[in-house]
Amino acid sequence: MVSDQQVRRLFKLIQQNETLSMAAAKAGLDVKTARKYLRLRKLPSALHEPRTWRTRKDAFVEVWDELCEQLNANPGLEAKTLFEALQRQHPGRFADGQLRAFQRRVRTWRALDGPPKEVFFGQMHEPGRLGQSDFTHMSSLKVTIGGQPFDHLMYHPPVGRSVSC
Repeated sequence: MVSDQQVRRLFKLIQQNETLSMAAAKAGLDVKTARKYLRLRKLPSALHEPRTWRTRKDAFVEVWDELCEQLNANPGLEAKTLFEALQRQHPGRFADGQLRAFQRRVRTWRALDGPPKEVFFGQMHEPGRLGQSDFTHMSSLKVTIGGQPFDHLMYHPPVGRSVSC
């Protein structure tokens, strides 16, 4: 498999006026492969197209409607439990190796057609960033300063915490 790094090195060596065979050898490529990437002027990662077709027949297509009914009735059922029940209902039809494909299919069902997810907004509390505080009416305490009553509203943070704004 040809890497992007090899092709980048090939492009760089060709720009430095190396011969095709020498640049291909230094990049670790065959001359024919080097010629291909020089002609295309693309990296191997840019050439890869995702597959859009199925490689195997869907083994669960005939029983999926029945399974959807079970999932709608009890959405908390695990895929493995459903798969084991499916194997008991249809002995010899579903192999153990198909469990992962079935789990993927159930996961997709839950995401698209399953019960709605609970929405919540997580909160991050950073210690010391925000502090709880309070105000005290000093008139009820009958405090005097220089014979004058201290009847002001006094702010105080909680003990042992730093307050920052």
